[in-house]
Amino acid sequence: MIRIQAEDFDPGAALASLDQGPGVGALASFIGLVRRHGDQAEVVAITLEHYPGMTERALAALETEARRRFELSDCLIIHRIGRLALGERVVLVATTSPHRQAALDATAFLIDWLKTKAPFWKQEITADGSHWVAAKASDEAAAERW
Repeated sequence: MIRIQAEDFDPGAALASLDQGPGVGALASFIGLVRRHGDQAEVVAITLEHYPGMTERALAALETEARRRFELSDCLIIHRIGRLALGERVVLVATTSPHRQAALDATAFLIDWLKTKAPFWKQEITADGSHWVAAKASDEAAAERW
């Protein structure tokens, strides 16, 4: 399941929505938050933009790839857009699987690929202005391991 939204999400309710039937042995999750330290200065907020339609298709393809690579019972990606303040939740990736390693690996795969392949654009807002964030070599390297 994929949700792109401006409003905050309840992690507990989101995780409870995943398949946790008798065949599920693991639920793994990652929540990304807006952090203070940015590329150039201390961040007071970020703005996330996307192209509606294109982004949903890209995330659906990403979910399909995760299901192909890993034995998953369920998968959830929630990604927020708009202006987000320090400490706010940005993204939740969660998977369920019969086995913990598949759930952990799938969650790591999804967040690594979200950082590099999903069409989101991030602007960091600082006390001195704002700037668009370029792709990082470390994010690309993390995605390459998959």
